Amino acid sequence: MQDMVRVAVDAMGGDNAPDEIIKGTVEAVNSQQNIFCYLVGKKEVIEPCLQAYSYPKERIEVVHASEKIETAEPPVNAIRKKKDSSIVVALKMVKEGKADAFVSAGSSGAVLVGGQVIVGKIKGIERAPLAPLIPTEKGMSLLIDCGANVDARASHLVQFAQMGTIYMEGVMGISNPTVAIVNIGTEEEKGNALVKETFPLLKECDGINFVGNIEAREIPHGGADVIVCEAFTGNVILKLYEGIGSVMLGAIKKGLMATLKSKIGALLIKSSLKSTMKQFDASQYGGAPLLGLKGLVVKTHGSSKAKEVKNSIIQCQTFKAQDINAKIKEQLGKE
Repeated sequence: MQDMVRVAVDAMGGDNAPDEIIKGTVEAVNSQQNIFCYLVGKKEVIEPCLQAYSYPKERIEVVHASEKIETAEPPVNAIRKKKDSSIVVALKMVKEGKADAFVSAGSSGAVLVGGQVIVGKIKGIERAPLAPLIPTEKGMSLLIDCGANVDARASHLVQFAQMGTIYMEGVMGISNPTVAIVNIGTEEEKGNALVKETFPLLKECDGINFVGNIEAREIPHGGADVIVCEAFTGNVILKLYEGIGSVMLGAIKKGLMATLKSKIGALLIKSSLKSTMKQFDASQYGGAPLLGLKGLVVKTHGSSKAKEVKNSIIQCQTFKAQDINAKIKEQLGKE
């Protein structure tokens, strides 16, 4: 158990809970020898679902939590009142050291509030950002922040850039990752008050490879490894990314099935197309970590299927192995 990465999984959170969450957890445990999972939620719901799968019984444990936080509930009240919810119980396991990480497809607000209130921020970290990996022409980039801090200050964005650099180096193995701030032009004098204030701070910041402004159209081309912005802009970018991806995929499928000739062509290019589309499948990267906390909290999409749940659990291995929290604490934390 000492060498195991212990992950507390919110079995009740998300549009496809508990079935897809449980399936993804089983797939993660079956594919990796050093993962132990706690499925947190209603035992009477989880245990019958688990019986349908074959897996090493000693590496999945059900932890009962009688309540569930719904997506529409006010996050602060839900965390305060529903002490026996799957989110609160699992986050307390991380806080108390019973689990190394927490993965949830449940209420974003509750996960964000609970992560900061229950697990707690590393001393010296002003705000904890959500940082998903997004597919690009060159591989992937880290979008930070995408939903946790809508009203950010310049000092917050500087820390986002620093934490993003640590994450991309440690987890993704990218040496000296490039950092850019989202703007409406590449010129230094452009942008709103926040971007104008942040730009010179990033320019002078040691330890990051700042390359200047990045326009939204350059993000899919892999214009930078770490894309820095406040959460309002980041969330718009992320949702637009997902929407365009879905529309494009639908249009391609419709076009390929339009005529007999196109159907024949589709058969000929099927394997190549599948490989290309896989490159732009964000679910292969797992969920978005909430960086800067004392423990690892990972938020996956509310619509996550088993594949994304599995990959979110697996990504916790690298985070722990590289000791990302310790590196953030060492570089940015205060005693």
